[in-house]
Amino acid sequence: MNDLKIFSGRANPKLAKRICDYLGLPLGVNTLGNFPDGEISCKIEEDVRGRDVYLVQPTCPPVNENLMELLIMIDSCRRASADRITAVLPYYGYARQDRKDEGRVPITAKLVANIITRSGADRVLTMDLHSPQIQGFFDVPVDHLYAAPVLNEYFLNLKVPSDELIVVSPDEGSVKRALWHAKRLNAPIAIVDKRRSSAEKTMQANIIGSSVEGKTVLMFDDMISTAGSICGAAAKVAQAGARRICVAATHGVLCGKAVENLNTAPIETLVLTDTIPLGPEDKLPQLTTLSVAPLLGEAIKRIHRNESVSRLFG
Repeated sequence: MNDLKIFSGRANPKLAKRICDYLGLPLGVNTLGNFPDGEISCKIEEDVRGRDVYLVQPTCPPVNENLMELLIMIDSCRRASADRITAVLPYYGYARQDRKDEGRVPITAKLVANIITRSGADRVLTMDLHSPQIQGFFDVPVDHLYAAPVLNEYFLNLKVPSDELIVVSPDEGSVKRALWHAKRLNAPIAIVDKRRSSAEKTMQANIIGSSVEGKTVLMFDDMISTAGSICGAAAKVAQAGARRICVAATHGVLCGKAVENLNTAPIETLVLTDTIPLGPEDKLPQLTTLSVAPLLGEAIKRIHRNESVSRLFG
């Protein structure tokens, strides 16, 4: 592991430190700052010539600042003759702009993939992409991890009898994710029929599948942004007689009125991972944060040793 170096941007240094603690390695030293006009400065303070370098930087809000910082870090390592540069993106921003759903709009997820590749990244390590096909937007290898094992372990440790559990998909697009969790948790599944009236507004119409009455409902999503959809789904299953509602997501973007929406929703437990750091304003009484550092650390170790990453998921 002597040829392995891990550096962090300013987006989530605590996660990078946890990854290094898991691997038993020191976090690489680099200096990041801003010039008076706002331009980003970067200096890698350690020798990376011929090394296998991993740059941990989720492109979470402020998205453009963090993305630009990642590109500058990649360029710094490339010009310092690093042997291989891996962009570790626990959260990939712009992922929801992955197709043209109307005329004269960009496919920004592809544009960002091009920029990261052209800046000098040799491979990408990411987690729970909003659309799995985004892996194909990159012209370099992509290792796509899932936080499902971490989330499932948490709920299994609650020791809720399987006949009292039901996994509910908050919309039709999350059915496949819900099926994965339902299989591992040995629970039935139901689906909330969501109707979108505009880009910002959705309406939950019906519950399809098994009855939620008297059950502990588990809802999983890849991210919680404004929390409008997940809170609407929670309200719908509460109206249908759910005894307890637990929500879990990999990425806690929590923008707009997310905190307000979650505080007023009938959600007893909210579980997020640390792919995105949460500020003091994002603290919620029902919130539990789980770390994905061991998962990312194990993936980095396997990539460095040219071992299988897919075996992490059985």
